[in-house]
Amino acid sequence: MQYQQLGNTGLLVSRLALGAMTFSSGQGIHKIVGSVGQDEADQMVRKSVDIGINLFDTADVYGDGESEITLGRSFRNLGIARKDVVVASKAGMRVGQGRNDIGASRGHIMDAVDASLKRLQTDYIDLYQIHLDDALTPVEETLRALDDLVKQGKVRYIGVSNWHAWKIADALGISNQKNLARFETLQAYYSLAGRDLERELAPMLEAKKMGLLVWSPLAGGLLSGRYDRRNRQAEDSRRSAFDFPIVDKERAWNIIDVLKPIAEAHGSSPASIALAWLLTRPVVTSVLVGAKRLEQLEANVAAADLELTAEEIRLLDEASALPPEYPGWMVDYQKIGRLEPTENRLEAHRR
Repeated sequence: MQYQQLGNTGLLVSRLALGAMTFSSGQGIHKIVGSVGQDEADQMVRKSVDIGINLFDTADVYGDGESEITLGRSFRNLGIARKDVVVASKAGMRVGQGRNDIGASRGHIMDAVDASLKRLQTDYIDLYQIHLDDALTPVEETLRALDDLVKQGKVRYIGVSNWHAWKIADALGISNQKNLARFETLQAYYSLAGRDLERELAPMLEAKKMGLLVWSPLAGGLLSGRYDRRNRQAEDSRRSAFDFPIVDKERAWNIIDVLKPIAEAHGSSPASIALAWLLTRPVVTSVLVGAKRLEQLEANVAAADLELTAEEIRLLDEASALPPEYPGWMVDYQKIGRLEPTENRLEAHRR
């Protein structure tokens, strides 16, 4: 297992992380996604630690809080020292019927972190992430609340999920100006079937030295190998009951057509190849893998040992390439005139 800095910090996290969204069950989509009981969760956590995974991600909304309870109990059941794992959780999604049981307000954050600490049975959360874009709460209010949690020792680092690039950049500016704890990570959707993040978010993350934690790296199971243009529905699949995240299906079938022969060449699965491709992207810090069964987890984590050839990466890049979109295509066009003279001067200097 390889490790990478978490954003612009000295904390090292594994390139693959265990996502605990499947731990226990709940209501709505979480009932569809979750079904892993305590014994199965213990096996998955044990397997993860054994292969070098040290980052575990959950949220207060997963399984109506049961995911956090199950994950924390697994660490205790297995005798895993708290210092040896990096625990990430999130808050912001609706967790009750009250008017303020949602959002990124100071009041909700303070209530949510105490509830998560109690469920996880821990004194601190390594990475505490705002789970949604709250259009009502001023960004500075959210940042001041999170900064207080860092100072209190309840939280060590902070992150955000599902925000626009401009809003994250705005938050980083406020943190710098007001000397507040800054967002070190973005947790976002990214996959071969959904590369939209590369338009604005990826360049921003690289420029600001933020880490990227990838959720739904298999596009909600679409890249698992169980789907293609001939078999668009797979039994016992999350996609059959909950068609999310949004994906251009025709484009996805073309990607899967490229994935399958590469997987066969490696004696692997399309899922492992899709995960391995993500690990080649410079902006990616860690990829969250989840599973309902231990064997499913074992198949996914095999991606850590896969090495794709330059040609295989090129084929996957071409099959999954984003269609041109303004201003990106104009910026790329204008770079030609800007960079070309410099390249010519360098070439002349070499001669």
